[in-house]
Amino acid sequence: MTFMADITEEKETSTKTKSVAAEQEMPFLEHLEELRRRLIKALLGLVLVAVVCAFFADFIVTEIVLRPALGIDRPMELINIVPYGQLVFYMEAVLFSALILGMPWILYQLWKFIEPGLYPKERKYISGIVGFTSLCFFLGVSFAYFILLPFMLQFFAGFGSRDVENLIAINEYATFILTMILVSGLIFELPMVSYVLARFGILTPAFMRHYRRHAYVVILVLSALITPTTDIFTMSVFSLPIVLLYEVSIGITAVAKRKRAESFEST
Repeated sequence: MTFMADITEEKETSTKTKSVAAEQEMPFLEHLEELRRRLIKALLGLVLVAVVCAFFADFIVTEIVLRPALGIDRPMELINIVPYGQLVFYMEAVLFSALILGMPWILYQLWKFIEPGLYPKERKYISGIVGFTSLCFFLGVSFAYFILLPFMLQFFAGFGSRDVENLIAINEYATFILTMILVSGLIFELPMVSYVLARFGILTPAFMRHYRRHAYVVILVLSALITPTTDIFTMSVFSLPIVLLYEVSIGITAVAKRKRAESFEST
């Protein structure tokens, strides 16, 4: 009887263990399924925006992508060196434009994926968060297009010997400016990234204040590396917005930390 009881107990224990494992596994599988749905929706939205951008490809190329190179004191000579070069150039311009214009939709899908991990009272702020995140991104895009690129292209066009003619491959040019625009937009997401990290308790305002001087040094070094000239004015133009973003991020982390504490107190 004791032997049979032990067997029965082992079976019950095994059943409970499997049941607990299944309960722990299901949420993870549900998260993966939710991630898959959000990625598909983000991709479909991106494809839709790309189709719209394709109808305005000529305008995007001539009035937006080529304007920085042609609007400087010494306009750049852009050339195509391969048979399919212009086709690739147009496709690259359309895809990057779709990625930039579709960023709010992508960010919305990202936040909807994160939403189940938020408190109920926090979920109503999703629209505002997406709006603020998108605003930061577009400010970074504008900064790169209207300030950063003109400075850089002006320097590149005038640098070096006049005996050497600068003939720029169109695909290399497009990759350079579109990448700079996209990277600048992502850099301007620093306040929102700081908010998310602070909400999860990873980043604190005290930490950012403690390493403020170190951050300033890093910003100045990056500005010196990115900017083509070495004068103080040009470096200030590039470093000042990033410094302001860092200071804003400190305030945002303080707000996020306070909200995190209030959430724990209410639970």
